[in-house]
Formats: sequence, C-alpha cells, structure tokens
Amino acid sequence: MAEDERQQEREREHVRVAVIGTGFGGLGAAVRLRREGITDFVVLERASAVGGTWRDNSYPGCACDVPSHLYSFSFAPNPDWPRTFSGQEKIQEYLERVADTFRLRPHIRLRTEVTQLRWDAEQLWWEVETSNGTLTADVVVSATGPLSDPKLPDIPGLDTFEGKVFHSARWDHDYDLRGKRVAMIGTGASAIQIVPAIQPEVGRLTLFQRTPPWVMPRMDRAISRAERWVHRQLPFTTQARRGILWGIRELQVQAFTKRPNELGAVEQLAKRNIARAIKDRDLRAKLTPSYRIGCKRILLSNTYYPALAQPNVDVVASGLSEVRGNTVVAADGTETEVDAIIFGTGFHVTDMPIADRVVGADGGTMMESWKDGMKSLRGATAAGFPNFMTVIGPNTGLGNSSMILMIESQLNYLADYMRQLDVLGGRAALAARTSAVDAWNGKVQERMKRTVWNTGGCNSWYLDENGVNTTIWPGTTSEFRAATRRVDLAEYEVVRPPEVSAVVAAPKSGKAKKVEAGA
Repeated sequence: MAEDERQQEREREHVRVAVIGTGFGGLGAAVRLRREGITDFVVLERASAVGGTWRDNSYPGCACDVPSHLYSFSFAPNPDWPRTFSGQEKIQEYLERVADTFRLRPHIRLRTEVTQLRWDAEQLWWEVETSNGTLTADVVVSATGPLSDPKLPDIPGLDTFEGKVFHSARWDHDYDLRGKRVAMIGTGASAIQIVPAIQPEVGRLTLFQRTPPWVMPRMDRAISRAERWVHRQLPFTTQARRGILWGIRELQVQAFTKRPNELGAVEQLAKRNIARAIKDRDLRAKLTPSYRIGCKRILLSNTYYPALAQPNVDVVASGLSEVRGNTVVAADGTETEVDAIIFGTGFHVTDMPIADRVVGADGGTMMESWKDGMKSLRGATAAGFPNFMTVIGPNTGLGNSSMILMIESQLNYLADYMRQLDVLGGRAALAARTSAVDAWNGKVQERMKRTVWNTGGCNSWYLDENGVNTTIWPGTTSEFRAATRRVDLAEYEVVRPPEVSAVVAAPKSGKAKKVEAGA
C-alpha cells in the first residue's frame, strides 16, 4: 500500500456502528444504541430530514392503517395522538420529536447517501462510501426499509408523454390537479387514499386496476381532549390502550397463518362494504376480488368506494400497457386522454436496492447472494456479511399488525449482538453460518405454505419473482420477539483478524492506534 493511502486510512473517520436510514428502524436503532451505552455511532440519511417513508409519502390523504397508539415506540408513547388512525404529518412530527427527545441529532448526518459498503476482511470493519466521503464502521445496521425506493413499471411510450408523471411517494405539490384529466395507476394502500382525496378537484379521474383490493371500513375518529388528558395524567392508560390493540391483532393471526378458510366471514363483511357504496352492478363486479381476503393486505377506507361511484370517475379493470402521446392505453385496449399520470405502483420490496451496494466477505454483493430469493437469520443477518444487520429484513413484514412491534424485537437482537461482540473482546466479527440461515429460512417457508398469503389465490407484492414469500412473518409478534431476544452464538462463526498487525482507528478521537491482530 502506498504511503499516501496509508495516511488516508489513518485519518479516515471510524465509528463503532453506522446506521443507515432515519425512519422508525433507524431512529429506533439509534435510541437502543444509546440505551446500551454506545455513543460512537452515526446515522446516515440521504434526504434532508428524518422520517423515512413518512417523510417521503406526503400525498393527499396519506395516513397510517394501523392505530396510532400501536404504531409508535413502546419507549416513546405519545398521549396526544389526535386521531385513532393518524395522518402522515402527525407521524412525521412524532419521528422528529423522537430524534429530539433522545438527543439523536448530533449523530445524524443528513444529505449523506450510502453509495457502497465493502467488508474489509483484514481490518474486520465495513468501508462505508457516501456522497460526503468515506468512513469505516465495525458494525453496520441497515434500516433503509422495504418502502423506500418507488417502483415504476416499464411502460412503452411513457417517455413520450407530454403531461405530468410522478409516483405517489414523490408527490409533486407544485402541480395543480384542479380540472385536470388524471390517470391513477394501481389500487394499493396509497391509491385508495389518493383517489378520494383528489376526486373532488380533478376534472376526470381514471383508475387503472389490475386487481381489486379488499377494502374494509376504517374505524377512525378524533381522540377527544378528555382522552388525551387522561393519557397524559395516567400514562398506564396509554400502555393499556396499546396492549388491547396489540392483543386483538395477536388473536387474528391464526386465521391468516393456519386457518385461512375462517376469513370467509370477514369476506362477507367486505362485500357488504362494497354493496353499500356501489349501486352499479357492473362497477361492483369490477371492484369485487376473486381471491381470499387477506392474501393481499386488507385495506381500510370509508371514502374509496364512494369516490369511485362519482360521475367524474372511471374504473378500468385492466393495467396500463402503453402510452401514445397523451393517450394511455390499458391492456384490454381501453384508451383515455389524460393530462397527468400518477403511479401508485409500490416499492422495491423483494429486491431491496441497498442489497446491490453491499459487498460481502467473498467479494460479491448481497443482491447476488440473494439471486434465488432474500433470506437471512431471524430477519437480521445474512450469510457472507459479517457484522451487518438489517432492520425489517426478509420475512419480518406483517399483514395485520404494527411493524413497530417487529422493529423493537429486532432492536433487542441488535442490543444483544453488540453485547456478544463486547464479551468476545478485541477485534471480532460475527458471521451468520449458512447452515443456520438455511435452517431458519426453511422453517419459515415451511410455515408459510399454509398461510393465506401463499394459498389465497393472489399475486401480491409479498411474493418475489419466483413466487416465494420473502417478506411476511408467518406467526405472531410474540413468537418473533421470543426468537430475537438473544443471539445464539452457535448460529455464528466468530471471525478474528489475520495473524498480522493491523492499523485501526480509535473510536472517538479519529486518530489511529496500532494493535496486534487477535488482541
């Protein structure tokens, strides 16, 4: 190595932990690290503010479909949620408050995008290249989340469209939709909120629907001042409310994972919900799914169906296949002239873009190692990528409850992971054994076979291109918490540096210090 390269390495900043992302996962990881007494960490964020998906998704009508008191950290309860299902702005405010309350701002580096992560087998650290320079870290926690990178379909002729085009997660607030002819592509969780929000102001709205979703009533209401006062004065009432919400959802899991046929009664309620709002038989037929409820995420709305029944809305029961000038063409041949196209087509979930930037111990990327499908040990660590942990990794998603519960379980695992490294002493890394990853994944996929997500007769974003469900957890949140309470060292190989002296950076001063390998 040239002397100038050695000098650069000595001066390069080194941290104990580098966290990527400032959504619930990233901020939660930062709080947990501080609680474990670890302050030598940075949180890298490519955007100009914290918030993750709740910062990016600011489209009209954006709100959470999980009750507010369950969609918040157990260690940071919010007695002042204004509604039972809160909107995007309130959730974003909550995350900003978490960053302030737990003094995370000094650790956060905004406008710093991670461009590549490369494992250094000699130094036993990760080389983290960012848009603002390079640093090294003993441990990397990737909390980029599955809903961070919008997915746009490859539509022939789209580049020739003369009007406005944007994705729901990149909403153009400067574009005035009033009086415009708008095409809404997709019928997922974002679309069913956008449609009723923009329908009253657009000239004409055409919804392109490949597959209709099951939509249930949204039991949303304002939380009274009295309720909020009680929650502030008696904190245990907030905990009790959260516990009840959690318990109800835990009891529902069996129907999704073991007895999908029990969901038939729920299906009848959903059909009644359609019939109440949609009187036109043809439209009702278009909007009634043919697959088992729960196979795709059950959506909640009181305004979606009434909006579709309005005279300025058309529903095309077919996906968008082509664009010719200002004409959008559906797969069934339907042609519509529009001024704007809004894509509500989801995100890169089963092919997380960050995986293409992570280069592991064998010199290959995580994306390459996952070419046959994502898999990791307990949703956290992948074989071939030492000291690299994912928050909301493979098979940690939920179909009926709050992801915050899963995130907090993974933070327990992270905390014990760091403790185990401390116990090992010296420079050490933990590398998930391939046998352990395969064994865990095999059990998960075996349980998945009988779930509604695999047997319900739909093609959802839960499934990868091979038809394998690599996203959903086939059990209760209690089971996952038990499975991630401790790190089992038998599932890992302890990696030590090669038998040579190594130059490493001191954690806080940024200066280099020399230690003997294996110390």
